[in-house]
Amino acid sequence: MIVGTVKLRLMVRESRSLKEKRRVISSIKDRLRNAFNVSVAELEEQDSHQTAVLGVAIITSDRRFAQQVLAQVVNAVRSHPVAQLLDYELEV
Repeated sequence: MIVGTVKLRLMVRESRSLKEKRRVISSIKDRLRNAFNVSVAELEEQDSHQTAVLGVAIITSDRRFAQQVLAQVVNAVRSHPVAQLLDYELEV
């Protein structure tokens, strides 16, 4: 069993409230779950209205597949029109 994780630090610059940030983050989480069949959770920065930290996990039997899926997740978040990817940590 191979467990792959990626921790994503995001900036939602246009967010003026926690409600706006949660709307954007919820949309990102739903898109990642549906597109890549991964688990996603907000880990840190819940009280900040412009920054968020998401954790993404995948369990598989193939290390290379886990790395490919997590790389696609990073690219999907990187190309998001509202949220800016600041940093990420990938581990398999």
